[in-house]
Amino acid sequence: MFHKNIKLIIAGLITITSIWQFTENNIGNGIFLLLLTAIPVFLYFKNEFILLAFLKLRKQDFPAAQKWLSYIKNPETALVQKQQGYFNYLHGIMLSQTNINQAEKYFKKAIELGLSMDMDLAVAKLNLAGVAMSRRRKLEATNLLNQAKKLDKQGMLKEQVAMMKEQMKKM
Repeated sequence: MFHKNIKLIIAGLITITSIWQFTENNIGNGIFLLLLTAIPVFLYFKNEFILLAFLKLRKQDFPAAQKWLSYIKNPETALVQKQQGYFNYLHGIMLSQTNINQAEKYFKKAIELGLSMDMDLAVAKLNLAGVAMSRRRKLEATNLLNQAKKLDKQGMLKEQVAMMKEQMKKM
């Protein structure tokens, strides 16, 4: 993994090489190099290891997702803010299966740093509501459930929200 600033330097060098190719009348090479510049710019905003961890998580392969995330050594310096949010979000999802106390910490940090998709934010708040419910903090759980319900525009979490509200009534 390259540091985020190195990715921008690589994109700049490829662009300069592209301009040089245009001046040498190698138009095809210049166009190809300009298109090639999109790769490091894309990877600046979307970290490759986080993308690979998401792919492994889709297949429910938690150890492999953890392995990909472990390649990121200093997330505070190597990742932009949204990527740090997703780094913590993925750790929270994986830890929610085993250690709910640590998962709460990661989900709170992910929400604080920001997630770009409303659905991911809704899932994080839903998990935090579950943690609050397990600790008998009914008011906090209700607030988080309502926020998750507002963020879930496609209705994918409708059943989980309804199930948690039923469990809260039994408390």
